[in-house]
Amino acid sequence: MTDDLINKYDLRVPRYTSYPTAPHFHDGVDGAVYRQWLSELDPATNLSLYFHIPFCDEMCWFCGCYTKIVKRYEPVKEYLDAVLAEVDLIADALPARMTAKHLHWGGGSPTMLKGEDWMATLDKLRARFDVASDAEIAVELDPRTATEDYVRDLERAGVNRASIGVQSYEPKVQEAIHRIQPYETTKQVIEWLRAHNISRINMDLMYGLPLQTTAEIESMIDMTVDLRPNRLALFGYAHVPWMQSHQKMIREEDLPGAAERWEQFSLAVERLKHLGYVQIGFDHFAHPDDPMANAVETGELHRNFQGYTTDTAPAMLGFGASAIGYLPQGYVQNERALKGYREAVFAGRPATAKGIALSDEDTLRRAVIEDIMCNLTAEVDPTHFARDLEKLKPLVEDGICTVDGGRVTVSEAGRPFIRLVASAFDAYLGTGEGRHSKAV
Repeated sequence: MTDDLINKYDLRVPRYTSYPTAPHFHDGVDGAVYRQWLSELDPATNLSLYFHIPFCDEMCWFCGCYTKIVKRYEPVKEYLDAVLAEVDLIADALPARMTAKHLHWGGGSPTMLKGEDWMATLDKLRARFDVASDAEIAVELDPRTATEDYVRDLERAGVNRASIGVQSYEPKVQEAIHRIQPYETTKQVIEWLRAHNISRINMDLMYGLPLQTTAEIESMIDMTVDLRPNRLALFGYAHVPWMQSHQKMIREEDLPGAAERWEQFSLAVERLKHLGYVQIGFDHFAHPDDPMANAVETGELHRNFQGYTTDTAPAMLGFGASAIGYLPQGYVQNERALKGYREAVFAGRPATAKGIALSDEDTLRRAVIEDIMCNLTAEVDPTHFARDLEKLKPLVEDGICTVDGGRVTVSEAGRPFIRLVASAFDAYLGTGEGRHSKAV
């Protein structure tokens, strides 16, 4: 890929973890609408449950998540009480006791919860839902605060997958992003997890961080593969200080340019593939024996707010402040402010602040975008999508994708620009107030 093309396509586009994307949600979808949508679900529908824990011990300057810094446990416990009350509220709105196949805790840092509260939370969920015996119960875990006793508590609660944030092992980079996490700390926690039957390990790595070099990227990949994770995510740092004010602490002059970011990404991808990992979409990787690698082969890969997934549930219920959920009828997002979230829940109404109902056109375009993002190809009606296909002509000319009638296929060389191909079918792009991360 030439420098000219890298600069040409160094654009900001959505990550397409949903369609329409979150900037287009509006307050016309409120708690009453959500309650109605819940009541209309088929009782046989399998559910995913997502829980947002918006607290951390300290702020990492690279972070793009919604989180708050707390030094006492009382605010965390008060928040958890609201989340458990929300579980009752939403379960009561369902047409029947329903089955949950995937449970995921994100943040912030879910490991802010004490061990005994994990057990109380899972007990509540098992009381209100049929949690499948083979359900995936996944937790995003901060190795800096975990102990073996804590990992043992997660095992007792039934957690069977852990996602470990790493970002970088290089001390000067860790200092530049305000996250000091020695390699030995990460390695020790993974050993504890496996010793306590939490053997499904995800790891998150980043490129494009301040002071990060291409040489360090190669070392980071090798050190990570030595830990034998089942899945890896390789994220490009999104510098959006106008959205995340703490990112202003990162010196822009320390950030690599577009060409350097491309070199870092390319090296990491090739190294991971050389070491036996299967590339999933554009930024995920899986060990060949992981179900996600099989989902690529069978065409059953999906994409949701956690990124690429094997989760096939048609409905995800989001719990906690700012949590997003989806149902066949559309998307919903909870109140972001903790005070407003708690007040709504304890008043006995869903904390839904905004969302969007899916039109038939939205559903059609969502399927096309997901096919492109997951399978690198999609079949479309060339008449209906004539204008969208026209937008792809520059990408076709540059070898990023091909168009054969109504068949759009992303080339292997164009895989890093897959979001640009998908964006051609985004009828909302260019409207609203959303600003997005760079394509590479």
